[in-house]
Amino acid sequence: MNTIKLTLAIALTGAFGLAVVRADDASSGSTAPATLPPASTKTGVTFDTDIKPIFQDSCMPCHSSTGPRKPRGGLALDTLAGTVKGGKDGPVLKAGDSAHSDLVLSVAHIGDDPDGFMPKAMKGKTAKVLTPDQIGLIRAWIDQGAK
Repeated sequence: MNTIKLTLAIALTGAFGLAVVRADDASSGSTAPATLPPASTKTGVTFDTDIKPIFQDSCMPCHSSTGPRKPRGGLALDTLAGTVKGGKDGPVLKAGDSAHSDLVLSVAHIGDDPDGFMPKAMKGKTAKVLTPDQIGLIRAWIDQGAK
């Protein structure tokens, strides 16, 4: 009887240990989770001088109010007013709080929904993904009041 209990205990321990290892492997995935780049230390960041050029390269093909089509999601990133206003789902930034601004989380590829990550490649075109330095500059602009 003791042999049966010992065998059962060993089998359950082995199975549980294997299940824990498999769960750890599955949750880690093949890539490390994205982390939010720190805000730039640059002071006096402005939309026209610092942020609009970043948006020009990566965001304007889809989010411009001056193009032949309406901006996707109603979000026009070609003007300060349009960026601060946000899109059809509301504001995309919280002035003074870049770490919780949807705009920053989206371009940094942070979150559970990869469909919301920006920029997106459209119709065979490669989208220019923002660098950590560019994301840091956007963060500094938002943290400084998004002006």
